[in-house]
Amino acid sequence: MGGRTKLEEGGRRLPSWRRVRMSQETWAPEDKLRILSEAYGLRGRALATLLLRLGLNRGQLNEWHAVALRALAAGAPPRQTERPQTSRQVSRLRVRIEQLERELRRTVKSLSEAKALLALSRCQSSRKSWKGCYHDRDERQRLMAHIARALQEGVRLKTACAELGISARTVHRWRDPSHAEDRRGNTRRCPANKLSEQERSRLLAMLASSAFRGVSPKRLVPILADQGIYLASESTLYRLRRSARPGLGRLPAASGRAPSRQVMAVRAPNRGWSWDITYLRGPARGSFLYLYLIMDVYSRRIMGWRIHAQESMELAASLISHTCKVNAVDPKGLILRSDNGGPMRGSKMLAALRTLGIVPSFSRPQVRDDNPFSEALFRTLKQHPAYPAQRFASIESASTWMEGFVAWYNGQHLHSGLQFVTPNARHFGQEHEILARRRWLYERARLLHPARWSTHIRNWSPAGPAELLVSLDPKPPGEAMGCRSRQLD
Repeated sequence: MGGRTKLEEGGRRLPSWRRVRMSQETWAPEDKLRILSEAYGLRGRALATLLLRLGLNRGQLNEWHAVALRALAAGAPPRQTERPQTSRQVSRLRVRIEQLERELRRTVKSLSEAKALLALSRCQSSRKSWKGCYHDRDERQRLMAHIARALQEGVRLKTACAELGISARTVHRWRDPSHAEDRRGNTRRCPANKLSEQERSRLLAMLASSAFRGVSPKRLVPILADQGIYLASESTLYRLRRSARPGLGRLPAASGRAPSRQVMAVRAPNRGWSWDITYLRGPARGSFLYLYLIMDVYSRRIMGWRIHAQESMELAASLISHTCKVNAVDPKGLILRSDNGGPMRGSKMLAALRTLGIVPSFSRPQVRDDNPFSEALFRTLKQHPAYPAQRFASIESASTWMEGFVAWYNGQHLHSGLQFVTPNARHFGQEHEILARRRWLYERARLLHPARWSTHIRNWSPAGPAELLVSLDPKPPGEAMGCRSRQLD
């Protein structure tokens, strides 16, 4: 080596002698092999930088590589120019070259597989051929051709099938000539319980009529049952609506499911009430009217209401007393659910409740849905088709409209939480007779067409007890009200 510093590995700074241009004859064989090892895998600017620093060119590097390959093929060490190589050094270099060649082969194979998988992903349409989908003969041949090309590139069958969204067992079955055609496509059985064309036309005409347009099937079924009419099940009506869209109108938005909490069961009317105040748009822009409303939790019946121009605890206390008197309700022990507004927690309001013996129950702080019964009623009120799009001209006009809504809600509205009976029917104990007539109608319909009923008929059992969220005033109710809360049954 003539005192020269040997080449260093690991990407450290090159010694000063590397930055001096040297002739080809000054390089030792082991140095050439080390340079070949360093240059392996470099491309473009990185390789040009290395050759510039070593004072070499690409022709010299290619020549050294060819000499090394010829020497390895002949089973002899490379031609020694300056000093002989030991057998241990030659063996070490040979192992290193074999390792690099294996890595090169693996890299080339990985690139081929990635290219084949990319071609598979591009050959697919906008939707994948998910498991269980129908594939005709042309589509099968197309997929099998792509899979065959991917297998030639070294891709595993399982990987190719996963990219196409099919199972490897499906490909094995497609290779069998006896399964060349998907026989499911030739099966077009007509169900025995299918509706006739006359029945289907009658149902579509009914759904598109002005009386039932926009009415959801779950609400339409009890309406027809009360009229002694059974045409089809609820699921069939939903299926017909989907097939006939958009000519049947838009269904109302589904309400969210309330989270589970600790509740108290209310099993009879006038055991638990809920009340709240909502805004109504007033005659002028920026002005509002205030609707005070009380409802029974068990029957969802509106027990009392008033419209005022302001929020006041005196007006709220007067409404509570007037509602108990008009409905002949004994207020002692009654649970009154409300939020944490000023009129609800006012001193005069609490004094009136203490006098009547009513136990107040307030929402938890910063929990907006702790008074769900009143909030749901206000949602029904403001989403009613007859709710005016314009402002109310006065308190009198708002009261007139509210009288009509209360009459409709208590006497005609089929409540989804009450098995689609009206609040009046639930409040006065008429729900059992109504639900029994509906059950008899469905039993008769099953006897006429038993093939259309796979299991039992629709559940027409009465709704269970109402679940009232009870979170009493932070003060002990006995001290605040002078009474104890009792079981609501």
